Amino acid sequence: MSGFKEKLKDPSKFRLSYLIILFFTNIAFLQIPAYICLVFAFFWGVYLVYYKIRYMQCFDRLRFGIWIIAFLAVNFLTMLINMSVGLVYNVIVFLHISICFFVFYGIHTEKELNSKAELYKMCKFIIYATTVFGAIGFVFMMSGIKFEWYWIKFIIYENRYTGVYINPNILGFISVVSIVCCHIVSKHDFLAQAKRSRISRIWLATCLSVDMFSFLLCDSNASFVLFICYVIFTLVFYLFSMSAHMSLKQGMMKFAALLLAGIYVVGASFMIRTVCQQGFSELVSPKAEQSQAALNVEEITGPEAITFTHENTNIDSGRLKLIEHSFKLFQLDPLFGISNGNIISYSQEYLDGTLSLSYHNSDLHNGYLTILVSSGIIGFCLFAIFGLRFAKHTVSNLFKRQNADSQDILPCLFAFCCGYLIYSLFEKALLYDISFMVIWFWYIIGMTSVYLNKYEPLLESHYSLGRDRIPRHMI
Repeated sequence: MSGFKEKLKDPSKFRLSYLIILFFTNIAFLQIPAYICLVFAFFWGVYLVYYKIRYMQCFDRLRFGIWIIAFLAVNFLTMLINMSVGLVYNVIVFLHISICFFVFYGIHTEKELNSKAELYKMCKFIIYATTVFGAIGFVFMMSGIKFEWYWIKFIIYENRYTGVYINPNILGFISVVSIVCCHIVSKHDFLAQAKRSRISRIWLATCLSVDMFSFLLCDSNASFVLFICYVIFTLVFYLFSMSAHMSLKQGMMKFAALLLAGIYVVGASFMIRTVCQQGFSELVSPKAEQSQAALNVEEITGPEAITFTHENTNIDSGRLKLIEHSFKLFQLDPLFGISNGNIISYSQEYLDGTLSLSYHNSDLHNGYLTILVSSGIIGFCLFAIFGLRFAKHTVSNLFKRQNADSQDILPCLFAFCCGYLIYSLFEKALLYDISFMVIWFWYIIGMTSVYLNKYEPLLESHYSLGRDRIPRHMI
């Protein structure tokens, strides 16, 4: 029993378990049992928030924690101001963002943790899992197997490839995450720090092939943006690392090279996606056949061809309407917001009811607008200050301390975080959603924060505020 209690107090085991459970909530047929497990894991996470604050000095060691605490206080106040039928959900969301901040972002507060070994385990799971599930999806697709049951659209969803996942957009995001994981585990310094061996190159090559085809066939525009941004921000690091030794002329030349490379990456990506979709469409779409010898009748036409492209030709996919709706909700309480759990009910009660309890209409599909509407201008500004402070220190250390030959993973983490911040403009992906994509983002942010402890060790320096003293790193 004592061993079990010790495991409950281990944030590393929780993070791995929580991410794996959230991963399985995106798999068809495994979704319901995964959500049942998620309920118990969620309470485990809430306990760890208490344990880290009470016994592990998480408050005192949390970088830029003063802004996080202030943001949480505003959310708690907003929840009390807008106490309504959404109170239970608001409490759950408040506890969720506490887990994001203290357990996932707060990785750097854990003194004895080998964070690289933990990340290696998580990357390894994702690489193996996406390869296996991706292969199953392709076998079913090439065999013509399709299945629909309530919300599950197996293999093909609205003319787009979804594999064994519940939605093509989820498939796109997880495929990009898996590609990033392959990039991370290929770094020699990372493997040395994690004290782990290299994953088989055959597995990595298979994983990359399966994930690239899955990513291209799912036709997820938001995930496409995430992938392109990851590539471009990786190029930014390689071109501008060690920028302190760069002359103005060199900087301008490298900026021009970056611009040309970015245009090439975007153009090549679109071309490859189009060719891939057309090629697979020819392979898997039913063909018109003639069977006059057997039936002695006219041509038989098969079902409509699968093109792996959006049936909805509206380029914004309804997001412009959601943006308009967001500003109407924002006007209900600009300072403190309406609290995230009230977004749907307030839409139904005070506006035209655009938002409802359905997959496409249950969120504003913009992480920044969701924070603005949920916590108002005050909460949004506090969150933005935290984000800008974190970004400033991360970028400063990245470009000053690492060069283009680096075999460490900080450039990978930096590129993914930057890409995700742009991705959040199009998805419910920044904070107020208990999902794999949100928790993965905060996990990567937490791993990035570990480098701040490496490059900027915690110092015993404080700001004086009357009789109180606030540690410098908290601001």
